[in-house]
Amino acid sequence: MSASALPTVKIGVVSVSDRASTGTYEDKGVPAMQSWLETALQNPLEWDARVIPDETATISDTLVDLVDRSHCHLVLTSGGTGPAPRDVTPEATLAVAHRTIPGFGEQMRQISLTFVPTAILSRQVAVIRRESLIINLPGQPRAIAETLRGLPDRTPPVPGIFAAVPYCIDLIGGPYLETEPTVCEAFRPASARRR
Repeated sequence: MSASALPTVKIGVVSVSDRASTGTYEDKGVPAMQSWLETALQNPLEWDARVIPDETATISDTLVDLVDRSHCHLVLTSGGTGPAPRDVTPEATLAVAHRTIPGFGEQMRQISLTFVPTAILSRQVAVIRRESLIINLPGQPRAIAETLRGLPDRTPPVPGIFAAVPYCIDLIGGPYLETEPTVCEAFRPASARRR
């Protein structure tokens, strides 16, 4: 499918951070997610970006707004997934879920475990709400890119989570996402490919 024929994809990107939301320091989560997705996707992209505090109700309300009112097809969050008392992103995400997809969180932890043993403390989740996929990503820009792309240069290579995102969005009724193969090769069964 030519790039000009691809549908526009609306993506919500949410940085969850008390300090960034008050301007104490510059948010790096939203720019990191946008930068990676701009290189990974061939579709035209429309953004809805938010920087919000670590408050359960605020996070849940933001996710509902992005899916139900802003009609984002994909929502990525960054931050708030550790075990500290203020890390409530997973709970807020699960509170608005219609279904969960545990494999995304499992694979993100697997990728991070190749670097640090404390990756097992990460609590990222992925859920479906209506026809949208919501994924909690780590808070650091480098970890965001690593979990999305994977570690293709490792022996053996470690797959990233984004390879499964386009087909997941197909299955829940969203638009057809085409990836840039040099960044991330999307996996679809032959019967689901439109080329």
